[in-house]
Amino acid sequence: MAPQRSVRLSLKKPTYAVCVVGVETSVDVHSDVPKGAKTFGVSGSSGVEVFVVYDPARVTVPPDESRWPLAADVEVTLSVDAASKDLNDLKVKVSYFGQHEGSALGHSVLYLTGVDISLDVDTARRGKVKRSHGDKKTWRWGPEGYGAVLLVNCDRDSVMSRGPDLTDSQLTSLDDLQDMSPMVLSCDGPDRLFDSHKLVLNVPFSDSKRVGVFCARGGNSLEDYKQVLGPQRLSYDVERQRGERKINFFVEGLAFPDADFLGLVSLSVSLVDTGTLPEVPLFTDTVAFRVAPWIMTPNTQPPLELYACSVVDSHGPNKKFLEDMSDLALKANCKLVICPQVENRNDRWIQDEMEFGYTEAPHKAFPVVFDSPRNRGLKHFPYKRILGPDFGYVTREILFAGASSLDSFGNLDVSPPVTVGGKEYPLGRILIGSSFPKSGGRRMTKVVRDFLQAQQVQAPVELYSDWLSVGHVDEFLSFVPTSDQKGFRLLLASPSACLELFQEKKDEGYGEAAQFDGLRHQVNRSINEMLADHRLRNDSLYVQKCIDWNREVLKRELGLSERDIVDIPQLFSLKGSYAEAFFPDMVNMVVLGKYLGIPKPFGPIINGQCCLEEKVRSLLEPLGLHCIFIDDYLFYHELLGEIHCGTNVRRRPFSFKWWHMVP
Repeated sequence: MAPQRSVRLSLKKPTYAVCVVGVETSVDVHSDVPKGAKTFGVSGSSGVEVFVVYDPARVTVPPDESRWPLAADVEVTLSVDAASKDLNDLKVKVSYFGQHEGSALGHSVLYLTGVDISLDVDTARRGKVKRSHGDKKTWRWGPEGYGAVLLVNCDRDSVMSRGPDLTDSQLTSLDDLQDMSPMVLSCDGPDRLFDSHKLVLNVPFSDSKRVGVFCARGGNSLEDYKQVLGPQRLSYDVERQRGERKINFFVEGLAFPDADFLGLVSLSVSLVDTGTLPEVPLFTDTVAFRVAPWIMTPNTQPPLELYACSVVDSHGPNKKFLEDMSDLALKANCKLVICPQVENRNDRWIQDEMEFGYTEAPHKAFPVVFDSPRNRGLKHFPYKRILGPDFGYVTREILFAGASSLDSFGNLDVSPPVTVGGKEYPLGRILIGSSFPKSGGRRMTKVVRDFLQAQQVQAPVELYSDWLSVGHVDEFLSFVPTSDQKGFRLLLASPSACLELFQEKKDEGYGEAAQFDGLRHQVNRSINEMLADHRLRNDSLYVQKCIDWNREVLKRELGLSERDIVDIPQLFSLKGSYAEAFFPDMVNMVVLGKYLGIPKPFGPIINGQCCLEEKVRSLLEPLGLHCIFIDDYLFYHELLGEIHCGTNVRRRPFSFKWWHMVP
């Protein structure tokens, strides 16, 4: 809202002014006063409210309030309650009087034209635009907050488009309007007023590359929608038709929040007097938007689609693995999407290439795939095959260096909703693997970390994963949903639990039971041999210390207790200075609701049952989960990955609305 305007009166000729509905205008009753005048009276025609503003400590109110002292402590303001029907159809008269009773010494006349100008958006976050008389310039978080939301228009609604819709300055599909936020300009007043005045829509230069505005002009064809603001257009002279009282606009976000963008943008409309040089803005109304963040979904959200790759390597095609994934998806009632070899170029690690999330405004939500800077065989799959109608795409590229293993999205996870020290994280917290604090090891690239931090709603936590050969957090942790009050458990790989289990089985007389029994491509290792292998024991105990460090961070940053954590037996061995799973990593599982696809560990067979599988079942099945062990040894374990790395899951968005939280 523009500062209060002041209108200067004249005794010699009438004064003419435009007054915006709901906006007070100051009237200068002191600048042109008849000689000898000591008091004044003021009156207005119907439709004009006149207020005399004074300091009661210094000014005595006249008995009939008809003649006020001409003192600096007395001011006059006025407002109009509706738009005028004709030019200058409202009138205010100021009469000046001397010290004694008698006729007025002079009169000033002010003719007003009322105009109703308002720029409105969905400040109440109910999916519809309603006229707002409150604060539209600021944006507030929380259940009692207010302010409009913008979606980043990053999907592709038309098959004719080459890229996401946000790259198009011309509307290519009417469906695209659903991805934009409505904005309404009210502009009621006499048509003749707009012969000498105009409405100008503006976007600040700093916001122009992050927001686009389309104007709707009548019909239902693409040509009826014209982009009027954007990266190359900072202002727009509104083309108001005669008699037109409302003009509809559609606003799109062009960029997600990032290190150089807090997510807030503003638009304003000004009523400009074109009869002066330079042209003078008489009134400005401004609205603020916050761009909706990209939000990750944890394992505890129900699965919608399971993705896997069809590949061929030295062992042949992975047909059996895909059949197992099909059976798992069928049990979990979710769709299986197979990426063919021609599209993945024999790159099976689909978890590392991309991460599924979503974005949401009060009127619309849609999934958005985040394409990692990894860029191997699956490089083009997210853009070419997933980007589409109501399925968005975002990426961050490393400009001056190659990606490290920690830039793959197996190194990106998110917790379920948690409360930490009284602070709620209703959308969970993002987890990324990094180097040990203050060390010079590998870290996820800064452009990705900055992007994740800028979304604000899932405050990231950095963990220590650089001790692993691949270096991904999914190699030592996973979350699973449970049916109890907590709603989830954190699974951590535990060499100590594995050594304890093997010692227990040895004490029971099963020391000769062998790991890898039945595998043709792997030498058997008895329980006695593994327990006697000092190098394997020392390697695993070193890994346990690394995991324990993370355990304390996770307990502190996620508000967890020991009863929220389940230790999954797992051994590791060092190759050089980095650790690798000694047998298929059971924590590196795929979670589809209550069905868990777990890498088959090929543990010692005791009484016809793998003791490792039996232990995991005893830990997880009482929580309402179903453990399904899948043989992926040749295709995945030998290539330093597990089932989780070779799959990806799109999940149902949260029901909680991100704008209700307080970051």
